[in-house]
Amino acid sequence: CTLVNLGIYLLTVIAFGLFRGLILRINARIFSISEDDVARTTFQYLGFYKLANTVLCFVPYVALRIMS
Repeated sequence: CTLVNLGIYLLTVIAFGLFRGLILRINARIFSISEDDVARTTFQYLGFYKLANTVLCFVPYVALRIMS
């Protein structure tokens, strides 16, 4: 689970890094907000995704490995 989520996270980061301008323009038009707000929201999403992956997947795995 952790590896799958890490793969999804890395693909998202790579796609955002390579196509940042295109992604910002498209989402700004779709949601009628500024590109700065789209960038801020995207970075918040990536941060929350990484935190959720760590707390909900990796930490329980480590705890179970310690218990066994």
